[in-house]
Amino acid sequence: MSSSAAAVDGVHIQITPAQERRVIFASSLGTVFEWYDFYIYATLAPFFATLFFPPGNDTAALLSAFATYAAGFLVRPFGAIVFGRIGDMVGRKYTFLVTILVMGFATFATGLLPTYSSIGWLAPIILVLLRLLQGLALGGEYGGAATYVAEHAPANGRGYSTAWIQTTATVGLFMSLIVILLCRYLLAPADFALWGWRIPFAVSILLLGWSLYIRLKLNESPVFQRMKIEGRSSTQPLTDTFLRSPNNVYVFFALFGACMGQGVVWYTGQFYARFFMTTTLHLDYVRAYLLLGAALLLGTPLFVVFGWLSDRIGRLKIIMVGCVIAAASYFLLFGLLAQAINPDLVAFQKKTTISVAAADCNFHVLVGPWSTFTGCDRVKGLLSAQGLSFKSLPAEAGKDVVTMVNQTRVEGFDAAKINAVLTAAGYKNTADPAKIDWVTAFIVLFVMVVYVTMVYGPIAAFLVEMFPAKIRYTSMSFPYHIGNGWFGGMLPLMATAMVAWSGDIYYGLYYPVILALITAVLGTLFLHDRRNININD
Repeated sequence: MSSSAAAVDGVHIQITPAQERRVIFASSLGTVFEWYDFYIYATLAPFFATLFFPPGNDTAALLSAFATYAAGFLVRPFGAIVFGRIGDMVGRKYTFLVTILVMGFATFATGLLPTYSSIGWLAPIILVLLRLLQGLALGGEYGGAATYVAEHAPANGRGYSTAWIQTTATVGLFMSLIVILLCRYLLAPADFALWGWRIPFAVSILLLGWSLYIRLKLNESPVFQRMKIEGRSSTQPLTDTFLRSPNNVYVFFALFGACMGQGVVWYTGQFYARFFMTTTLHLDYVRAYLLLGAALLLGTPLFVVFGWLSDRIGRLKIIMVGCVIAAASYFLLFGLLAQAINPDLVAFQKKTTISVAAADCNFHVLVGPWSTFTGCDRVKGLLSAQGLSFKSLPAEAGKDVVTMVNQTRVEGFDAAKINAVLTAAGYKNTADPAKIDWVTAFIVLFVMVVYVTMVYGPIAAFLVEMFPAKIRYTSMSFPYHIGNGWFGGMLPLMATAMVAWSGDIYYGLYYPVILALITAVLGTLFLHDRRNININD
């Protein structure tokens, strides 16, 4: 790793490799902590859902918990705007010190939050507020960490240096899975469901203290110091970013020509694959976590490899190739994953004809008190939850909904009767561990993680190089968090809704496939690689 240099107040500052490594480590550690905090909520939501929402309907409570989870994604771009503006006006270092404090407080407080039975409606209200704080903090963290590291890195090593930041989301996810698995292994199921789920939230306070201690020892970015001294910093970074050309054009194409596709590839490989294994293929959570964890462990170094490679051959082409091959192979890979994890389910589907005849079927994404579920919606939701594909037929005269399993007919929504008919036809609602093809399943998951590393490893350096220093924090954070927080974060909800609506367990894959291809086209036509530019200006 070569040294880099910057001039502040006429003084030439040489950043040594040791200093650069310290910057990378401190920035990455804090970002790992923030991702850990963000992801433990998603994994633990099924355990605490009924504790924080009104009793009487466990499904509604779980949907409410996941809606709260989605709120954390939706608010991330606003965190990018709020903290990006501060970062461009006040400084990179102090801004991401604030974001880590906000994230740490919100996460630790979630673990201490009284339940609905103790404080009533205050419980879900406070939970939503804490989740919004998490989303705001994460929206401000990533851009600051990536900008800070890039502004310390040598010109020929920005991809390599910022790629360490890119490992943090995966490492944070991996850490969250490990801590939760340990808690579930050491505690009785009843104890974990009652109070043990709070432990992973409480552990975050230790990570917060360590991360803060290390980050407080850092100095401000030399690029930002020089810019402030020379009077070149922006006094209105939001106006300069969104209302002035060509910056606003760059933001648009950074979102749709890079971040959108990168976001859906990331969430397909690291979230939807896990959801598909546990929910659609009915693999137990321990084996699913171990399979995905092994793929993540082996694949994580590739973030740095592709970051390093982007310093040599360019960042854009790696991201575009990753989007294209992911889109081209997802249907094949998920088909192989289904055969490897639950061959009984695949065999049952091949020999069984299932249809749903109805007219009043709706497309549900964000479920809430405003949602109305018809008989058709309930039947399709039940079949989709069983991991079964089915044909949608026109409604029969005078009938609300009619479900056919081979030649057996079920009129109306009757969950018990539909399940009994499926069982009689040979359906099994769990994957048989003795029939799992572990090697194939691991290879499929690893290939999808490789796609993630291709699109994600070079993206930080690519975004940093797109924007001038005076608005860099704001300008790179906003498209990143729209692409990842909205297009990527909403992927499980959108894909699930698409599966239930269509009757095809693979139909949800059209969402990442189409968005990745749009990104590949726009990125190839309208974006250019800028890896050799001077980012000090």
